[in-house]
Amino acid sequence: MPTPTHADSSWDSPAKTPQARRGRRWLRIALWGGSSVLLLALIACGAGLWWLRSITVSALPQLEGDVHMSGLHAGVTVRRDAHGSPHIEAKNEHDLFFAQGYVTAQDRLWQMDAFRRNANGELAEVMGPSLLKHDIAQRVLQFKRTAQRIYERMPAADRAYLDDYARGVNAFIASHEESLPSEFKLLGYRPKPWTGVDSISVGMMMVQTLDTHWLTKLSRERIAHDLRNPRLEADLYPVGSWRDHLPVGDLINAPAPQPKQVTEDDDDDEDDRAQAHRETAEDLKELRTVLEESRCEGCTPGSNNWVISGAHTASGKPLLSNDMHLSLTVPNIWYMADLEAPGFHAEGVTLPGMPFVVAGHNEHVAWGFTALYADVQDLYVETLDGKGNYKAPDGSWKPLIRDKEVIQVRRQKPAMIEVDSTDHGPLLDPLLTDDDRHIALEWTLYDPTLDAIPLHELNTAANWQQFSVALKDWNWPTQNLVYADDQGHIAYHAIGRVPLRPGGLAGVPISDDKHEWNGYIPYEDMPNALDPASGLLATANARVTADNTAYPLTLEWADPYRVQRIFKVLQGRDHLKPQDMLALQTDVYSEVDQELAHRFAYAIDHTEGADQRLRDAADLMRRWDGRLTTDSAAASLVVETRKALWPMILKPKLGKDAGIYQWSESNFAEEEIIMRSNSDWLPKGYADWDALLTDAVKNAMREGHAPADPADWLYGNWHVVDIEHPLARFLPLVGRMAGTGPQPMRGDTTTVKQVGRSFGPSQRFTMDWSNVDGSTENIVLGESGNPLSPYFRDQWKYWYDGTTFAFPFTSGAVAAQTTHTLRLIP
Repeated sequence: MPTPTHADSSWDSPAKTPQARRGRRWLRIALWGGSSVLLLALIACGAGLWWLRSITVSALPQLEGDVHMSGLHAGVTVRRDAHGSPHIEAKNEHDLFFAQGYVTAQDRLWQMDAFRRNANGELAEVMGPSLLKHDIAQRVLQFKRTAQRIYERMPAADRAYLDDYARGVNAFIASHEESLPSEFKLLGYRPKPWTGVDSISVGMMMVQTLDTHWLTKLSRERIAHDLRNPRLEADLYPVGSWRDHLPVGDLINAPAPQPKQVTEDDDDDEDDRAQAHRETAEDLKELRTVLEESRCEGCTPGSNNWVISGAHTASGKPLLSNDMHLSLTVPNIWYMADLEAPGFHAEGVTLPGMPFVVAGHNEHVAWGFTALYADVQDLYVETLDGKGNYKAPDGSWKPLIRDKEVIQVRRQKPAMIEVDSTDHGPLLDPLLTDDDRHIALEWTLYDPTLDAIPLHELNTAANWQQFSVALKDWNWPTQNLVYADDQGHIAYHAIGRVPLRPGGLAGVPISDDKHEWNGYIPYEDMPNALDPASGLLATANARVTADNTAYPLTLEWADPYRVQRIFKVLQGRDHLKPQDMLALQTDVYSEVDQELAHRFAYAIDHTEGADQRLRDAADLMRRWDGRLTTDSAAASLVVETRKALWPMILKPKLGKDAGIYQWSESNFAEEEIIMRSNSDWLPKGYADWDALLTDAVKNAMREGHAPADPADWLYGNWHVVDIEHPLARFLPLVGRMAGTGPQPMRGDTTTVKQVGRSFGPSQRFTMDWSNVDGSTENIVLGESGNPLSPYFRDQWKYWYDGTTFAFPFTSGAVAAQTTHTLRLIP
């Protein structure tokens, strides 16, 4: 018999001790326990998914059959087309707007509730304390109180339209208490009844997005102090450019900005201001995060629009195109709809929460918007006596107006703030906590004499004369509007109330009594054109006023590149067709990026010691065609080099304040600084601009984690669009279900197709007056806010691939595309 060894387990097993046997038993228990926990976790996860799916399915709207409800005067028919867009036909306007509210709530109720809470400062109540700072800002800015004031003072007929819409929304809420959208159940709350005031609040949300410039005035004040050089300040804050075109296409020859001369007294004033706001940089960074969270670097909320007379189209009838550039969310900010009643027939994009069509067409006229960027806000440094009074511009003392705001916070005690106001507007003290001054915000939105929202008049106008009369009552936001009608007329008009400032425009807070407002620029004196000889009108948020204008509108226009490209593509062309409009809306050529690519390549060629990798990068850039496509390596090099260059030239002069620089024409500012090779901007340690730009390319490749071979650094590998549901950061599972995930994206912030990670064209519209039913409109994702609806993401492929589809309008075309019919019966 062989002698057993310790390595022979068959001989060793019988010798195991009771402790060893207990160890094996505990091991088995642990394994069984772990398996059971894992199994229970899987069951819980499965149950959670089943529950989420079940509540999402239950929230799918009824699209077929009859629905009986009170509140209607007569029956309403709702036909859904191939993309789920509603075509609502009513026998009177009362029922039409009631039905619009009901149908919009079917698809977008939670979004509507989120919109009103966002505007009114009521998000923390349902989403928790992380939204408290946002809510405080909205309460200080007085949106809810302003909406209430507008509602109470607006014409009775307009108030009735809002109330009709609200009754329709509430009819849906009342009849679907057990099948509300899943977001309500996930967050554990029910929507409050809708009101006409809520609709105005939703509209104010758009005004805030498009007309807010006061943060930039605060940051400019600080940066101006850091620079102490008006010429360098003018470099960072250009007012228009040599690339600008008037809406009629004329090139504007912009003179170089003339900075004021700084005197010793000015230096003393600057020192006083710097001491007073020495810590506001952190305030500004935080406020931008709170108020502009989804704004991407270099992105400019605005749009493109243009209109071409029949003299230049293949059909002989006008073509009008519009794509509005906004933050991209799930669901889309717009909701497509067709609204018809006796004397009323309009279709286009609507804003969930508001009646009417915002942009689109009716049977006779079509229109589209871009942001005008007019300055409708000023900041005033107020003098307080510490006893509840402030010093008015006339030198008298007046009592502050004090409002108390109570903000509900989920699972916490309510937060309470006091908002003081002067005749200028609310004091921003609760937002600028590190600023020793008392700064009031004056805004046209706060003017109690302004209360009209003329969307009904725009929707029902039959010609330019009627349309123009309605535009006179447009108050906010300030817009560039282009127009075309079935009689062949085209027009442009800048609209919105813009203050008359005898003391001139102010780009920083005002500390004197010489910059008070004195009424508004007359409507007739705003930039406008009717049937120009060129047969072409276009805007893209850039400058629209000539140098000799009697009424300057703003100091801050958007970059000129989009409008310049639009005119270069369209001017001098005839026989244009709708497909040419779509090609321009999706155009990704950038003249400035191509120009800078050549400059960067030149710099590398003329820099001693540039390695082979840099020279390979230079070769890619010099051969580039300027199109920012997803398979382009040169696009990566140029865009990332531009990004890397800013801190290299700003930080030496501004330090940490470089992070608060923001200007809607910052891309042009950078172009001019680079192409002029201004020695004042050349950081210490660099012999010349070639060396600096070569280093910028090197930094871009390092910071962007470029591959060893620059040719492999494809633009689409990192430049993406990623559209998320608002609850994604609170409920990641919802984000994965509803969001697009990162997708390679063409274009940048200087192309006609202006895009960022969650920013871009929120819709694309082309009106063809030779074929109304062939006119096209599409939004980003789809009509529904329910991820299980077939209409939740059916438009995504069109938007992403740069294609589109017709939006039927006439009864025959609608009937041919009808997939569902719902009848609302009183």
